[in-house]
Amino acid sequence: MNMIDGTGGREASATRAAYLSLRKMILVGELPAGEKLKIEQLRKMLDVGASPVREALSLLTSDMLVERIDQRGFRAAPASLANFEEILTLRCTLEDMALRQSIARANADWEERLVLAHHRMKRIAGSDAFEDAHKSFHMALLSNAASPMLERYCSQLYDLNIRYRYLAAGSETYQSRDVQAEHEEIFDAAVRGDVDKAAMSLLSHYRLTGEYLSKQLGAL
Repeated sequence: MNMIDGTGGREASATRAAYLSLRKMILVGELPAGEKLKIEQLRKMLDVGASPVREALSLLTSDMLVERIDQRGFRAAPASLANFEEILTLRCTLEDMALRQSIARANADWEERLVLAHHRMKRIAGSDAFEDAHKSFHMALLSNAASPMLERYCSQLYDLNIRYRYLAAGSETYQSRDVQAEHEEIFDAAVRGDVDKAAMSLLSHYRLTGEYLSKQLGAL
């Protein structure tokens, strides 16, 4: 490996690490919605160079988690009731389509992936690793749709929704929900091949969160 290749590889690795760190911080609210993202502050926080941070922020604009506010400035994407309701509507529409396609094409491989994803999510509930396992379960439900573009959109909408779910999770009403039972209902219907029940349960799961959050955002 020559020096150019080595330097390029290190820079790409630093950009990737910065991207993943910043993405997580935005999703969980450590970098609040609408907050200006200053390159120098983030560089020191992540202990990387300014270029990887700037490149990571540019990548996050494609994810719609960051907005460019001037020629060189960035901010975490703002949160609003209108934005959340649009995300929720799109998510319900596209995931209903993807789930129905996935169940219609059900086979042993898909069922095994789904069972494993569900088991892992239950096993690590309450741990720091739950968020990744939670997304893996929801994406496993859709993974048999044979529509890569549809699955990609669903994955992106899931991520955009996470920030809002973290906002809703702070309310006592939200905490009183039995989310595990909601997941169990979706899983059981999907494995049985009951497409209408699975779709209804999935959309109800999303809309319950939507009701809590819409009230919270509407009060701001």
